[in-house]
Amino acid sequence: MPVVSESAYLPPRFLRNRHIATIYPSLFRRVKGVQYERQRLFTPDGDFLDLDYSRTGSDRIVIILHGLEGNSSRPYVLGMVSIFNEGGFDTVSMNFRGCSGEPNILLRSYHSGETGDLHTLVQHLSAEGHYKSICIVGFSLGGNVTLKYVGEQGEALNPLIKAAVGVSVPCDLKSGAIELEKRVNYMYMQMFIRELGEKLQVKQTKYPINLDNFNTIRTFRQFDDRYTAPIHGFENAETYWAACSSRQFIPNIRIPVLLLNAQDDPFLGKGCYPYEEAKGHPWFYFEAPQHGGHVGFAGWNAGRYWSELRAFRFINEVFNPA
Repeated sequence: MPVVSESAYLPPRFLRNRHIATIYPSLFRRVKGVQYERQRLFTPDGDFLDLDYSRTGSDRIVIILHGLEGNSSRPYVLGMVSIFNEGGFDTVSMNFRGCSGEPNILLRSYHSGETGDLHTLVQHLSAEGHYKSICIVGFSLGGNVTLKYVGEQGEALNPLIKAAVGVSVPCDLKSGAIELEKRVNYMYMQMFIRELGEKLQVKQTKYPINLDNFNTIRTFRQFDDRYTAPIHGFENAETYWAACSSRQFIPNIRIPVLLLNAQDDPFLGKGCYPYEEAKGHPWFYFEAPQHGGHVGFAGWNAGRYWSELRAFRFINEVFNPA
């Protein structure tokens, strides 16, 4: 313990294919009823974060972090907002820099290990004084940011933060990048490279970014070597991945944290399943359902996805222990 050895997730038979489980929610899911109030938070370095609040009048709030090239309007984010609102929590969905529909100001953007903006939001919520507790739920890249932040803060973590959940987290970035290089995952990789390239084209109007031969880039290693690493102060992709993988920070976690990584996730390599770190850890819970895909976990639960039910139950138990 606390490795959760028996997961309760059992999807419909047609969702037991990893790729269908991954793609189905983005194509067919619609989440209704979420009402956002947008606020802009300026960062210490002169940039901004667009925050989408969904309020119930609670003194408890959940920060929700999306994945790579996602935003606060993605169905998986809206689903998590909906279940926590219904359960009596306010939520704030943080759009990473450049992901809110408006390009950010600076050359630097966001990346898998950028925890400074999350810290800025936590400090902002703490200073406002409206909330007695904060929890964090992060998906994929946002989940890596979540686990890294909670772990690197350790004993110094803001005492308002009571719990966190990561869903489909590439906690070993190199392992995940290598997995996505496989031919069977070509569709996902090219989608991400295309979307990242489009953002660089926008930035090129303000900054000297060399996009010559960009169409030769096929992998995260190539993209991170050429852009992510130098723009954000790393020597190369290897040093970026090594510094920013959240798995190494898990031993320092000091609040209840749950990680949900499906065994059939096409984005995750073997290094993204931290069984050893979870064994005997008093705070870190790791659950690896057999199925689920990447940020999938669909099912027939009155419109709720299993990952949402599991995240809500985990966090709710922190406030209402049996």
